Amino acid sequence: MEPNGHKGGRRKDDVGQQNLDVSTSISDDELDPWTAWAYKPRTITLLFIGSCFLIWASGALDPESNSSDDIVTSVKRGIWAMIAVFLTYCLLQAPSTLLIRPHPAIWRLVHGMAVIYLVALTFLLFQNRDDARQFMKYLHPDLGVELPERSYGADCRIYVPDNPTNSFINVYETLFDEFVPAHLFGWWGKAIMIRNQPLLWVLSIGFELMELTFRHMLPNFNECWWDSIVLDILICNWLGIWAGMHTVRYFDGKTYEWVGISRQPNILGKVKRTLGQFTPAHWDKDEWHPFLGPRRFIQVLTLCIVFLTVELNTFFLKFCLWVPPRNPIIVYRLILWWLLAIPTVREYNSYLQDRKPVKKVGAFCWLSLAICIIELLICIKFGHGLFPTPMPKWLVILWSSVGLGLLGFLILWTWQSHRTLSKKRQ
Repeated sequence: MEPNGHKGGRRKDDVGQQNLDVSTSISDDELDPWTAWAYKPRTITLLFIGSCFLIWASGALDPESNSSDDIVTSVKRGIWAMIAVFLTYCLLQAPSTLLIRPHPAIWRLVHGMAVIYLVALTFLLFQNRDDARQFMKYLHPDLGVELPERSYGADCRIYVPDNPTNSFINVYETLFDEFVPAHLFGWWGKAIMIRNQPLLWVLSIGFELMELTFRHMLPNFNECWWDSIVLDILICNWLGIWAGMHTVRYFDGKTYEWVGISRQPNILGKVKRTLGQFTPAHWDKDEWHPFLGPRRFIQVLTLCIVFLTVELNTFFLKFCLWVPPRNPIIVYRLILWWLLAIPTVREYNSYLQDRKPVKKVGAFCWLSLAICIIELLICIKFGHGLFPTPMPKWLVILWSSVGLGLLGFLILWTWQSHRTLSKKRQ
């Protein structure tokens, strides 16, 4: 949630030095004696400990004691061992990002988990739909079974007088649906990452338009008007954005003078300082400025498109792979995307602010875009034949008109900017 502890021009220098050891970007004076040991390299020590653990877990010295007649169990153990070794490598050697709290190694670990997820998605992409659905059973035993899809727009009556238990049953079931807290916490997290209220409202309204666009494909998107406009946009999304922006203003106005744990005068101070390790070291304002020029507008628009695509992928993956909304796999994916998006947005904003003629996006930006593309390809491949209903003609005309209008606007804007620049040079 924070850049690498430096502001201004030094921040850009740190971006270019991501692959260096983090100890070179944190001076000894900034480290508390109680936690300084965590910032010193322990690569050889952990390599020795990991090797000993592998010897014990694999039964390398006593093959008979570790043999298993079940090939599935052996394969599972081998795959988990591969993942553990790779994550250990990432924990120690993966490139550091802009974030240093709670520890740079945490974000290197997130980098490793994202790579594993990307590789797993690539494997899944090369399977057929039925095999992919059955493969999901290895991730969770409840998967691999066709699920009924719930439509939220089957009955849009607010008052149902003929219902014997509750006359407001439709509103009650919608309010206590799992997607309500998902909206609240999701938009709170997006507000903390993006830190720009107009851009957040563009994303909020944009996703509701995506639901309207694809409701002929997914029953989940078939919502009542009061559910989409009132409950989603005006209540849940607004509350999440409001809480998130208040969190942003709190950190933005906070004075960041970090004193080590050992230097705290009392136990309460030590506890607060320990918890503070999980908050930003510094807080930089993200300046998006989408109307700075045609190029910046396209860059910010690209960010919005990727955000909306990731959210749409959640529902299409769930539908194509038969994953119920409350399954832990959905939760794990959302948590991973949240952890991945935090450094990604920071890197992307730094990329926009960089004035160098030749620029390169950070590792997390590249990973996020790659994962988004592979997820989208899986949805396209496994979705063949699942959506027989064509898109309504009025939607095709609407989005075609929006696309042509946007293209004409960008062409006119680019021409006008070029003309203004030419006059200034003269």
